This record gives sequence, C-alpha cells and structure tokens, in this order.
Amino acid sequence: MESWIPLLQVFLNSTCPETEASKWLQEMFNPPVSNSPPISTTSFLTLLMRPSDTASVQHSSPQEKRVMWIQTLPSVVQARILSFLAYEHQRFCTRELCRLARVLLSEGKGVDFWVKKTAQQLLDLVSVSNYQWLSHLNLDSEEDTAEDEFYMMPDWVRDAAKDNESVFPWLPMSADELSDKMPLTSNGGDGDVLLIDAEESKQENIDEEMVEIGEDDVNIDGPVDVEAEKLAKSLKTELLHIDSSLKAVELAKKIRKLCCGGRRNRLAILNLIEPWSADDETAAVLMSHMSDESEADESDWPAHILCSIVLPKFLVLSEPSSRVLVNATIEYCRAHQRAAEYALLFPLVLRKDGMNNPVCDVITRVVRECMHPAHVSAFCQKLLTQDEDEWRFICLPCHRCLISEELVWTESLFSLWRNILDHNVHLMQDSVDQLVNQVCKYSSRYSKSLKFANFLLCLVNKCTPLLRSHKLILTAAVENSDTLVTKSILSKLSAL
Repeated sequence: MESWIPLLQVFLNSTCPETEASKWLQEMFNPPVSNSPPISTTSFLTLLMRPSDTASVQHSSPQEKRVMWIQTLPSVVQARILSFLAYEHQRFCTRELCRLARVLLSEGKGVDFWVKKTAQQLLDLVSVSNYQWLSHLNLDSEEDTAEDEFYMMPDWVRDAAKDNESVFPWLPMSADELSDKMPLTSNGGDGDVLLIDAEESKQENIDEEMVEIGEDDVNIDGPVDVEAEKLAKSLKTELLHIDSSLKAVELAKKIRKLCCGGRRNRLAILNLIEPWSADDETAAVLMSHMSDESEADESDWPAHILCSIVLPKFLVLSEPSSRVLVNATIEYCRAHQRAAEYALLFPLVLRKDGMNNPVCDVITRVVRECMHPAHVSAFCQKLLTQDEDEWRFICLPCHRCLISEELVWTESLFSLWRNILDHNVHLMQDSVDQLVNQVCKYSSRYSKSLKFANFLLCLVNKCTPLLRSHKLILTAAVENSDTLVTKSILSKLSAL
C-alpha cells in the first residue's frame, strides 16, 4: 500500500492525472534508487479490487455488503483511476480490467455518474469487439485468452530456456516449471469474493434513497407502523419544549434509536418528528449527537440528518444564518462530504427562488472548508453538464416544492462560481463551455451588475487556456456591460 501512495496523490491533486500517473509508473519500473520498493501493475489492480476492511452491514439484511477498496475512495479519484487504466490498459491484465469495470457497473445507481461513465469506457476499450465468442459455450473465453497472453513468458526467455536449460544461471528452474508456478489471477484465487450478487445489487438499487428531479410521485421510505408513528409524534412534542442542551442530547439519542430500528421508514419517521423546527442551538446539538461512529458505515444516515435538520433552514434563508448553526454544519460536512454534496449543496444550488447572498455564503464556506478542490470540480461537472433528469439529491418530500428542476441564474449564483474559482478549483472544458453559454445568455440582464462582472473577470483570469475558442462571443457579451471592470475584462480577452 505504501508504495502506491505517491500515485494516489497524483490522482487526488493533479490537473492532468493520466499523463503524470503514466510518467510515475514508467519511472517506478526503472527506479533510480536500487532499494526502491518493487511494484507491478498486477499488484495495483490487486489493491484496487481488494475487499474493503470497512465493509458495511445493512440492518435489513444479515448478509455483509462487500465492496472493493477503490469504492471507498472519493468518486472523483475513482473516475481518474479508471481513466488512467484506460489510458495505460496495455500494461494491465485485460481480464482483471474487465472484472473491475463490470463490478463497478453492477452497482447501478449506487455508483457516481462519472465513475460509471469511465468504467463503461474502460470496459468498451478492453472487451473484445468481434463476435467470435458466440461460437463458444464459455462467454469468458476471450478474457481467458487475454489473461494467458498477459502472463505468458516473453519469447526471449523461452528461447533462453530451450532444451530444458535453466531460465537464468542463478535460477535453477525450467521454463515449464516457471509457467506452472505463475498465478492464474492477480487476486490469488479470491476474485470470486469481489463479485457482488446481481440480486443483491438490484435490491440495493431499489433501496436507493435519492430523489430524482422530475419525479411526480415521491415515496417516503415505506409506511410507518402505529407504534413508531405514536413515538415520533411524542418526540416532536418534546422537541418543541426543549430548554437545555442536556435534554437535546437525550432527544437526539431517542431519535437515532427510533430511526435505526427500521431503515426502510427512516425518512418517514424524520418527516413526522420535524427536527428542522428546532432552534439553531438545539439543531446543532441534534446534528452532533444523532450520528454515531458505529453507524458510520450507513452512508445514507448522515444525508438524512442533513436534509431533515439544516437543509430546510437554509432553503428558506433570507438573512445571514446564525454562527452556531453554520459552524455545526461545517463540522458535520467535514466528516460526511458525500452526504454534504447530495443532501445540502445540490438542493441549495437548485433553490426554487434562486440563490441569494446568505445561501451563497453558506455554500461557499462548505466548499472551502469541507471539500477538496478535486471533489468540488466533480460537483461542478455534474451540476453544469448533466441533464436535469440525471440530477440526484436527497430531501424530504415536504421540502421538494422549495427546490427547482433547473438552475436559476441569479447574481448570487454567479458570485458562487467566482468563489469556487477563487478556491483554485480547476474546471473541465465542458463545464467552462456551459458557463460561457450562461454568460452570453444573461449578459444583457446583468449588464450593470458588478457581481456578474467580477465573475467574468475571475473566469477569464482562472480559465484562460479553456476560453480561447470562446474569445469572440465572450468579447461581444462583455461589450454589453457597463461596469468598473469592463475595460479590464476586455483587455484580458484581447490577450487570449
């Protein structure tokens, strides 16, 4: 594991991960230092496909959910690793690459959009494109052939080992003996452990808690039994009469106990309790004590906490939020970044009335203090380039009316993009293209807006190489504006 840390850092921090990772791999095959740890492409795939040590156990099923180690990484890192594997696929075993891609694709909605897309590209690249396999009963025969070719001994070694001579003078082993000792797979026979049952994967997709934009009928997690409903209403009454932090802590434990008793009706229970109605101090206590380290493997529970406590407060925010609530939200989002993306950032950016300054300030703090720039770049990519019917977020159905089905472009939303760019987030070309389209669309409406002009200036400064193809239309759009920085923007554009 330690020998691959530099490569993982490349995937996490580099703006060109494929080329830098390829260069690093080439250097490690020819290390300048004799005592450098040996590496191989097989060992890298073994690491990626190794069963995770933090496997999760669902309360609704006694079976253990098995995931690969690569699935524990941030989605943007997973996508970059898969892109690199496609870029350097000739260095890796075709069968193992196919297995990795297929397991990720079998996850369905549980896999991030860009991870799924790069996995599909990898599978298309390494799979056999002809239809010769139709003549065989074994559908995996082409992969067996590819694997044999990958592990086949080089011709020059076979030539040196002819007539049953030793392969190397210092290695008293014939070519046949060496072939017999070669591993058939990089997983040492444990590859079957990594394969997830199709029915189990299908059931997990049914259990998906994310609400997709465009759905008319939103289901709340299933029905609530009479006893749980009665207890939930009792907790709601208790919530409205809390007068101390100690009582808030006790209430948080009761809510957690009730919700964790049945995963399928958790959102419905939270909807009955209405934890968003608590004051900010109580909400901060609830958020910190409704989580439990023993439940850290339940990826949807942190998202449910965010969407039921703080999201409703921020959706109706019209003035700066209290410091205690914002600080508690920041601390929580640092520990649960994926939940913050789907249960807080996505719904807030898609706010039906459009983003205002207080909401922009909250999102900016979450982005700057809780998320890595690469994660923010992936979030922006989804927000700007995905179709509306592919957007996914988590919210309670009673708050769905506060969220729009499309981005509402306000001055504050343009300010948010400026804050993101100032955070040294590197946007992809198609994300920049979408921003340019919106600039041209709203240049007349915000011709006198200093916020819009400052965003334009920041965009030109931060994304100069990606704007050369848009020089003419951007210049025409800026010429419609009349602000203090208009001349500076035009000067920057003329230098492209």
